[in-house]
Amino acid sequence: MTTAAAQAPDGRKGRGSGAMAVAQRVGRSLMLPIATLPAAALMVRLGYEDMLGREGLPAVVNRIAEFLAAGGGALLDNLPLLFAVGIAVGFARRADGSTGLAAVVGYLVFRQVMAVFDDPGLPPVEGEPQPADAGVLGGVVMGIVTALLYQRYHRKKLPDWLGFFGGRRLVPILASFAGLGLGIVFGYVWPVLGAAIHGLGEWLVGSGALGAGVFGVANRALIPVGMHHLLNSFPWFQAGSYEDDGVRYQGDIARFLHGDPTAGQFMTGFFPIMMFALPAACLAMYHCARPERRKAVGGMMFSIALTAFVTGVTEPIEFAFVFVAPALYAVHAVLTGASMALSWALGARDGFGFSAGAIDFLLNLGIASRPWLLVLLGLCFAGVYYVVFRFAILRFDLPTPGREPEDPEEPGKEAAEEDRARYRA
Repeated sequence: MTTAAAQAPDGRKGRGSGAMAVAQRVGRSLMLPIATLPAAALMVRLGYEDMLGREGLPAVVNRIAEFLAAGGGALLDNLPLLFAVGIAVGFARRADGSTGLAAVVGYLVFRQVMAVFDDPGLPPVEGEPQPADAGVLGGVVMGIVTALLYQRYHRKKLPDWLGFFGGRRLVPILASFAGLGLGIVFGYVWPVLGAAIHGLGEWLVGSGALGAGVFGVANRALIPVGMHHLLNSFPWFQAGSYEDDGVRYQGDIARFLHGDPTAGQFMTGFFPIMMFALPAACLAMYHCARPERRKAVGGMMFSIALTAFVTGVTEPIEFAFVFVAPALYAVHAVLTGASMALSWALGARDGFGFSAGAIDFLLNLGIASRPWLLVLLGLCFAGVYYVVFRFAILRFDLPTPGREPEDPEEPGKEAAEEDRARYRA
């Protein structure tokens, strides 16, 4: 074997490990904005009209509900901006305040330029077309672009007569032009993607359990790029029609909350996954963490598992493994589809006003059909998730939380071998 031939595999391995390292950096940087989601979810849920905002409660309690709803809504409404800033700061090496400022500048330009375009995939509001909006995907893209611009140009020196704009001050300027260019590109491309996703939603409505299952897979598959909200818009807010006391309601959510016995097709199967299966995945990741890091990982996993169970907010769990184990995330998407199809086929009917967590589950017991069947299904899926996640993490040495190599020069080979030996035993 020649020297070149001997070195080729190492080069390929280096490129592969480099790509994985970049994916891990993106995943870690996403956790910063994602950390705001539990707070937003709790504030919004407590501020809903069926909670602290319910009629009959003291006026001061209703007023507090308004404050909570406004505070949580501020975070959820600006999630793309939070992603742009969080990813830029988390992804760029030696980031500082100018990195976050550049991300804000770039994303604001990107969003407003894209809003010049109409989105034909969304229904008009009062006769006016809705503007194109890339949502969280736009924030992720601008965050990464800003981080790359910062790393390349934050020490760039300009001629003396432009010296004031050199270095860190140059990055926000470049980010604004990057936002301009990307906004134009996305503006032309996004309506095509949006129309395709909207067409898929129309097909799903008429497909029964199969449609529910396909929707579940697509919903989870689109979460990493932030496009699931566009997919959700048709089945949740437009699909079907139901009249009650002369009032016509459209969309799976509104129809269910107003007593339509045929509603819930695109919500029911999320309860077993969000309340039971993904918390079980957290338990598997905790058990697979390095012994010396298990305590720290346990605290994080407990908090995000509890958030998923109570509120139905699962992004903190899913982003903990989507980039380091995309194949495992694909399995998760398929199992979510299986839960959606099975729940609907067995006659369970449930829904939510916010998400498929324990709060909505308990609040809607009176209008749900066979809700306790979802608990049984959830326990079954929890067992499946625990076994699948534990097997995959140990068998393929996946760097889930608590298993990341601490020293880049020595990426935990001995620990990995011990894990494999324990698995074989």
